[in-house]
Amino acid sequence: MQQRLRSLKRPLLLAAAATTTVTLGGAYYASRSKTHVVDKPLVPLKRDDKNRIVPPTFSATKTRASQLAELRRSGEDTEYDLLIIGGGATGTGIAVDAVTRGLKVALVERDDFSSGTSSKSTKLVHGGVRYLEKAVWNLDYGQLQLVMEALRERKTFLNIAPHLSSSLPILLPLQKWWEAPYFWAGTKAYDLLAGSQGLESSYYMSKNKALEAFPLLRRENMVGALVYYDGQHNDSRMNVALALTASHYGATVLNHVEVTGLEKDANGKIMGAQVRDVLASKNGDAASAQPFKVRAKGVVNATGPFTDAIHQMDDPSRKPIVAPASGVHIMLPKEICPNGLGLLDAATSDGRVIFVLPWQGYTLAGTTDNPCEVEAAPVAQQQDVDFILKEVSKLLTPESVLSRKDVLAAWSGIRPLVKNPNAKNTESLVRSHLITTSPSGLLTCAGGKWTTYREMAEDTVNEAIKLFDLKPQAVALPDISGAGASGFTTRGVCCTRNVPLIGAHGYSTSLASQLMEVYNIDADIADHLAHNYGDRAWTLLSISPALNTRLVSSLPFIEAEVSHGIRSEAACTIPDIIARRTRLSFLDSHKALEALPRVLDIASTELQWSAARKEQEKADAIKFLASMGLEQQTDAPVQASQEEKMPVRSIEHSSHPTRVGGLDVDLNGLGGTSSYSKSRDD
Repeated sequence: MQQRLRSLKRPLLLAAAATTTVTLGGAYYASRSKTHVVDKPLVPLKRDDKNRIVPPTFSATKTRASQLAELRRSGEDTEYDLLIIGGGATGTGIAVDAVTRGLKVALVERDDFSSGTSSKSTKLVHGGVRYLEKAVWNLDYGQLQLVMEALRERKTFLNIAPHLSSSLPILLPLQKWWEAPYFWAGTKAYDLLAGSQGLESSYYMSKNKALEAFPLLRRENMVGALVYYDGQHNDSRMNVALALTASHYGATVLNHVEVTGLEKDANGKIMGAQVRDVLASKNGDAASAQPFKVRAKGVVNATGPFTDAIHQMDDPSRKPIVAPASGVHIMLPKEICPNGLGLLDAATSDGRVIFVLPWQGYTLAGTTDNPCEVEAAPVAQQQDVDFILKEVSKLLTPESVLSRKDVLAAWSGIRPLVKNPNAKNTESLVRSHLITTSPSGLLTCAGGKWTTYREMAEDTVNEAIKLFDLKPQAVALPDISGAGASGFTTRGVCCTRNVPLIGAHGYSTSLASQLMEVYNIDADIADHLAHNYGDRAWTLLSISPALNTRLVSSLPFIEAEVSHGIRSEAACTIPDIIARRTRLSFLDSHKALEALPRVLDIASTELQWSAARKEQEKADAIKFLASMGLEQQTDAPVQASQEEKMPVRSIEHSSHPTRVGGLDVDLNGLGGTSSYSKSRDD
C-alpha cells in the first residue's frame, strides 16, 4: 500500500498545485464562459411586405477557365506578388491572409483543395489537453505557450466559420480515485489558459450521470467522469471555404494545376514556376496540357507532406526536413456516440490517446501515429484499424465489442512533422510550424496543425513581405455576404481574425428552419445544408427543385450538392465531390458507392464529359473508394498483427464485376498494398 501511495505522489502533488492555481480563476471563468452558439447572423435575412423570406443572392464564383487565363497572363505581361504551391489548410490560409492585405496572389494545387492531410484530420479544433499535461510534467514553458496560442486560435476558428465548426463536450472516464483531482485540475487549467477565448467550463460528472449520457460506456471500475469542451469542424469544407474566400476577394486559386519546375533568374533567384493544367490531359486537350510560366516576386511552398519534393525541385542536394507520420481514423455507427458527446481515452495500451467523437451523424475514432513514407494515396493498415477497434472496445460494454464489420470507412492521413535544419539536435521535431527560406528564395511553411492554420498563414505572409519586399496596401474588398452591401476596406495589415469565410455571414441556428420555410425539404436535409454550406445553401437549393432529392435514401445528401460543387465550389472530379464537397466517402464508403451512378450522371452533364472521360472518372472514383475503406464487411475478430501489410478494406477480388446501384463495378486489382512502416511501440 505504501509503495502504491509513493507511486501516486507526483500526480497528486501536481494535481494539488494545479488545483490551487485554477481555483483562483475558477469563479471568474465560470461566470463568463458559455457554449458557442450563433443566435443571430452577421447579415439579417430579408423579408418582403408579406413577411415572406427573400433568399439572398451571391456573386458567381470565377470560372476555372477565367482563372487559368489569369494565370497564363502572369507569364506574359503581369506578375504576382506571391505564388503559393499547395491548396491545403496552410496554403489556402496564406492566400486569404495575403489577398486581404492587398497583395496579388495566385495559388495552385496539384490535386484538389484538402485532398491530402487537411481532409483526414481528427476534426478537432483544440489546444490539446494531452499537450498541456506534457507541459506540466516536463515543466516545458514552450509547450505551454503552444497550448495557449492554439486555444486563442480555436475561438477565432469558431467565429469566422460558425456553420462549419462548433463546441463539443468530451467525456474523460475516471478509473481510479486519484484521477478525479488530477484530471479535474488539468481540465480547469485548460479552461483558464483559454482566458477570454474560452468555451463552456469543464465539470465533474458522477458515474450514474456518465452512464446515462453515454449508455455504451463500460461501467466496471469506473468512479466518475470529467467533461471538458473543445472545438470541432468539417475540415475539407473549411478548406474549400478558405479557397473560395480567397478567390472571391481577388486571388487566382486553382486546383488540379501542377508545378513542374521552378523558374530562376541569372543569379539563381526564384522568379516563378512552370505549371500545367492536369485536367487538360484528361480531357484530351494536348495543347492546353503543355506547361507554362507563372511569374511571381515570391514563391511559397505550403505542400505539407510533399514539402521535401518542392525543396528537391529547388535544390536536389537539400536534406529532408519532413518526418512523416501516418494517422489512421475509422468511421463507426452513430449509436456509439449519443447525445453529441465525445469520449477521450487518455491511457491506451501503448500510451497514445484515442478520441471517439460524434461527427456528421456518425462516430469518428482515431488516431494512430506511426512513421511512414510519403505517398499520394495512403491506405489504412489492418494493424492500425485493429488497434483503434481494440482500444475503443475497451471503453464499451462487453456486448458492444467492435469488429471490422462495424467499420464504415477507414483512411490514413500523413502528418508532416518537421525537423529544424538549423537545430543542433537534427533529430528533434519542431512542436509548432517552421518557416524557412532557401538560398534561392523559396519560402517554406511546414508543420503545424489545423487549429493554428491562421497563425501559420499570418507568420508566413509577414516573412514574405520582408523577404520579397512586398507592398501591402489598403484594399476595398467586394461584398460576399449576399446583402448587397459595399464590402469593407482593409488597412494592408493582417485582418484574418475578423474575416468571416464564405457561408458564415447569413448563418445562425435558425437557418435550417428558414430553408424549410422556403423549400419543401426534410428537416435532416435542411440541417445538413445549413451546417455544411451556411448561407450558400440558398444558392444550392435554388438550382432546381428536381435536384433537391436524396442521393442515398438514408442520408441527407442531395443531388443539388453535386451541381453546386461543380458550379460554385471548383469541383472537377468525382472524388472532389464525394470526398471533399460532400463528405460521403468519409462517412460510409459503401453508401458513396451506392450514390456513384447518379453522381456520375449529374457531373458528366455539368462538365460535358465525353463517354471516355466518364468511364475514367468511374474507375478513378472506385479506386479512390478502395483507399477509403471499401470492402465486403466481415465479422472477423480483431487480431492485430504487426506483420500485416494489406489495407484493412482491401477488396476480395472476383473475376466478375459487381453491380451496385445500377453501376458495374470491377473490383479486380483494387486495394493493393501500402508502403507504411510497422507500428511503433512508443
